[in-house]
Order: sequence, then C-alpha cells, then structure tokens
Amino acid sequence: MAVSGLGERPVGIDELLERVRATYARVEPHEAYDAAQSGEALLVDIRYEALRERDGLVPGALVVERNELEWRLDPRGSHRVPEASGHDLRVVLFCNEGYASSLAAESLHRLGLHRATDLAGGFQAWRAAGLPVTDPA
Repeated sequence: MAVSGLGERPVGIDELLERVRATYARVEPHEAYDAAQSGEALLVDIRYEALRERDGLVPGALVVERNELEWRLDPRGSHRVPEASGHDLRVVLFCNEGYASSLAAESLHRLGLHRATDLAGGFQAWRAAGLPVTDPA
C-alpha cells in the first residue's frame, strides 16, 4: 500500500496512522499474550533502551529497536535474526503506546511480512492489562 506518493496530497500523522491501521487487524494485549504463549506469534519490542530500562521487559519478547527492525526481520536479509524464518511469520510489534509500532508494521508489510501487526496501546496497555513484565534491573 502506498500511503503517500507522487501526485498525492500530503497527510498528517493522524491520517497516516488511520490509513495504515485500516490495512490490518491490530491485536489487544491478551490476544497477543495468548498468541505468543501458544507459539503462534513472535512478540517484538521496538522500544528504545531508556524505555526498556525504565519500565521493564515483556518476558519472551524479542528486542529489536525500531531503527534495525527491517534488517533483522527480513527473511531474505543477511542481517536477519534466527526467528525471521519466513514471510508467513506472525509478528506482533509493540512500542511504548502503540503509535510507532503501527508504522513499523506497515513497513514490514512492504517487505512481504503480510501477517505483521501491532499491539494496540503498546507496552503500556500490556502492563495495564496485568500481563507479565520483568521489572527493570
């Protein structure tokens, strides 16, 4: 999906998020937890280090900061992580509050990871739902 290109009018971030999110189904915290526990999805934490140190980690989530995401999850890439096993991989991205992860999911779609999605509300929603969090050291 080309969100904005030549000949299209510029959009603001709110409209961009709305357009991007309309192309896939976001997941709620308990759905993401269940999918990860059953092995149906890979949780990927794209928050930067300071937030992880401040708030803690989701146990079992793969940490890949946003600026490395495409290189680490591209199944054809030379810098991919072992978990990037194929284009059918279901990836659930999360950032702090669920905004950057939406844009990141759209970027993974462009790489052919058609099952990529993000966690509505991000890490903060996960924690508020009472799901497991490893306290910061």
